[in-house]
Amino acid sequence: MRIGIVNDVMLATAALRRVVSATPGCTVAWTAANGAEAVQKAAADPVDMIMMDLIMPVMDGVEATRRIMKESPCAILVVTSTVTGHLDMVYDAMSHGALDAIQTPVLGLSGAIDGAQALRDKIVIVGKLLRKPGRSAVANGTAQSALPEEPPLIAIGSSTGGPHAVSEILQAFPAALPASVVIVQHVDEHFAAGLAEWLTRRCGRAVRPALEGDRLIAGQIVIAAGPDHLVIGAGGRLAYTPEPRDSSYKPSVDAFFQSAARRRGLRGCGVLLTGMGRDGADGLLAMRKAGFHTIAQDRQTSVVWGMPKAAAEIGAAVDVLPLAAIGARAVAAIKEPSP
Repeated sequence: MRIGIVNDVMLATAALRRVVSATPGCTVAWTAANGAEAVQKAAADPVDMIMMDLIMPVMDGVEATRRIMKESPCAILVVTSTVTGHLDMVYDAMSHGALDAIQTPVLGLSGAIDGAQALRDKIVIVGKLLRKPGRSAVANGTAQSALPEEPPLIAIGSSTGGPHAVSEILQAFPAALPASVVIVQHVDEHFAAGLAEWLTRRCGRAVRPALEGDRLIAGQIVIAAGPDHLVIGAGGRLAYTPEPRDSSYKPSVDAFFQSAARRRGLRGCGVLLTGMGRDGADGLLAMRKAGFHTIAQDRQTSVVWGMPKAAAEIGAAVDVLPLAAIGARAVAAIKEPSP
């Protein structure tokens, strides 16, 4: 992969160069000292991936991400020393198309780089997403029966550009929502709680991380919080599992959607939003075959039309809709009689 580095701190840029150089198959294509310079270089010399800082002079990383994803789209990973101190900026950047966020590795006095392996792992994940994706290897498992008191489920899967898309859908839901909502967004486990808080502020609806053992409760909105895949496990309780271990992302949308499809008698709606790759497409198809209504976001309103496109191509989506129409359609679907 050819990678661009955007950071105004020379020591940080040096550390990032060393990490990229030590990652097989990766080279540094160019560096930029601010967002405006990054926008220009991304247009003049397109790369596979950009490591984007947030706090910079001239133009910050949020605006640079927005401009690049509009004019010269590529994979963008927020790499900044201010992740925990500027969570709103992290989620704003992700809403504009950044894939994920991670702390900037630190070059120590001994010459060692603290945090280098974590960043290399992220680079490898992005590389897998950029390669032509194959079919999901999520196992079908054994079907389980839903309990009579379980409410309908609205399952939402998203990735690149997902935070904004999810917030728009949640804002379209009525105050008295007769369904349980579970969100699986591709985000590092360390930022899931912050994303829940960000969504709560944006939507005026309580969103919290999903906990091991949670039940599906009408009106409750939870988000997968890792470090493993979220699924509906034994007894209809939410659970975390390391399987499938070969998934490019944890949490996997496919893993949750497949587990919902296996829950015999559970009804509701599956929604697959903007994102790179094809995670969630096979799971959405399984949900449709199990009797759920299924929706994929359309090309025009997706930051990256990868995951929903894959779902549309295999006939997994009953509806392919613009973002503004998805929330209302999902609510209408859970009120329809079961097929």
